[in-house]
Amino acid sequence: MTQTTPRTRKKPTSATRLPIDLALQGGGSHGAFTWGVLDRLLEDDTLEIAAISGTSAGAMNAVALAAGLMDGGREGARRVLRRFWERVAELSPFHSLQTSPLGTLLGPANEWLAPFMKPWTEPIKQATNALNSQWSPYQLNPLNLNPLRDILRDTVDFDRVRQCHKTQLFVAATQVRTGALRIFGQHELTADMVLASACLPLLFQAVEIDGEAYWDGGYAGNPSLLPLVEERRADDLLLVQINPTQREAVPSSARDILDRINEVTFNASLIKEMRTLALMKQLIGDRPGKDSPELFKQLQRLRVHMIDGGASLSTLGAESKTNTQWPFLSRLHELGRESAAGWLKAHRRDLGKRSSFELGRVLEI
Repeated sequence: MTQTTPRTRKKPTSATRLPIDLALQGGGSHGAFTWGVLDRLLEDDTLEIAAISGTSAGAMNAVALAAGLMDGGREGARRVLRRFWERVAELSPFHSLQTSPLGTLLGPANEWLAPFMKPWTEPIKQATNALNSQWSPYQLNPLNLNPLRDILRDTVDFDRVRQCHKTQLFVAATQVRTGALRIFGQHELTADMVLASACLPLLFQAVEIDGEAYWDGGYAGNPSLLPLVEERRADDLLLVQINPTQREAVPSSARDILDRINEVTFNASLIKEMRTLALMKQLIGDRPGKDSPELFKQLQRLRVHMIDGGASLSTLGAESKTNTQWPFLSRLHELGRESAAGWLKAHRRDLGKRSSFELGRVLEI
């Protein structure tokens, strides 16, 4: 009887992995959903993350991933991403309560107690909103303290980010003076550039870089798709969206109206870029001429995909974007992992062959 040895699965090489580009939206602590998506994608060693365009929380995830890739490959990227979000939770004002014996005792009961805490928390929120409407960060925060700066300093090595040859990064910010989109390339990335991408003007002072002031990139590109199209590191572009595009109910309270205004504002630039790409692809047709500009040929080869977390995250409410408690971030992480796993199961075979999201749909919005 001939004895056979079991076959071992051959580990994919960089030449056999399928390259994909990622576009990562910003959305405050909802970026933990994107962390979960990245965590799951990094487990799939048949994929190569060729380039990432990120804004705000998406930019934070992108630099953490790049730094980790350089120091430990895929597992290193997963470790740095987790450490980044752990630090976000550790700087939460509720962290000491959560890690106390009382917080451990309450555990999941925190959510059950929330309605009983509302009479106390709502007046505080209303007072904070009133204060923010009358005073700017320049008066309320004259020292320009920003906990995100400490988090980035503690978790992300920007020398490694700039040296990273395993992916390519593009970070979006909005120039205050002109309102123009500014894309910071990987070779120049600093912590201040990422902070500029995440600078909400009612919370933080504008971030100054080379004499120009910048606000959150979500106003001009959330995220910007064009750098990925122009550079074309991959023909498959996967958008991770965490801001809901549509809502069925019309908001009636002042708070809900403001929340919806913010959602529309932070989605407008993305929808505009997607419509532009859809129209250009229609104009080019199936077969651009051999003398057509290279960008036309790149657009024709572009395959678009989407993991849409907006629908499920919308039920949490816009105010939850400032919730940085670890149980909440962990729940978003698991939701992101599940969404990525479901998308891979449904559309992994589409990669390299066809789009699983039709850009033409945005022309109907």
